[in-house]
Amino acid sequence: MIERARVPERAGGAAARHIAIIMDGNRRWAERHKLAASEGHKAGAETLRRVTRSATRAGVEYLTAFAFSEENWRRDPAEVGALMELLRSFAEREGPSLVAENVRFRAIGRLAELPEPARNALQALERLTARNDGLTLSLAVNYGARSELCDAVRALARDVAAGKLDASAVDGDVLAGYLYTAGLPDPDLLIRTGGELRVSNFLLYQIAYSELWSTPVQWPDFDDSLLREALRAFASRQRRFGT
Repeated sequence: MIERARVPERAGGAAARHIAIIMDGNRRWAERHKLAASEGHKAGAETLRRVTRSATRAGVEYLTAFAFSEENWRRDPAEVGALMELLRSFAEREGPSLVAENVRFRAIGRLAELPEPARNALQALERLTARNDGLTLSLAVNYGARSELCDAVRALARDVAAGKLDASAVDGDVLAGYLYTAGLPDPDLLIRTGGELRVSNFLLYQIAYSELWSTPVQWPDFDDSLLREALRAFASRQRRFGT
């Protein structure tokens, strides 16, 4: 059974159980510091590790971060290559610390389209941390929410055609079970860094009732104090879930 939020009409003061983050601003940060774009992405990877630790200390159970979108393939090939190498090295390097910190890792997106070294490293990290039961860190890689929905509907339709599923039984919970995020609760809070005010094709189905919080601070400069600020802002709101 997929775990979906069933919540009261008003939930002010509640803690954020699941945080999603659009990690924006790496390239602008690099440009501001007169560095190559790849250095901005490296700094962003370090920030993700710090924020994962901070989220664990804050009692967050799930953290989902947008690392590489389907649209990012259109960037300069050298930058894309550096990002794929960073994904590989991140996955290979972070295993021991994630195990020590009881963090479970998963990658979501069209992973089959990634270069083999990056894909293998991400999948190896998933296997290595599979028994951890602390915070779940999900990294969205080669991800697009519209593609996720298309993939989910195709898989659902195949199961209906094969007689494995009755079409009349399809509801929100059933559809959620076909998404890349199957098994995760919907995000309570969506954070976007870098000052932009858009969701950029990220978790469109899952963030239907998420609270939004944006900061002009670029991702490499995001820190524990800003995470706490976002969590305080979330706790102060009265969530109405469409009512």
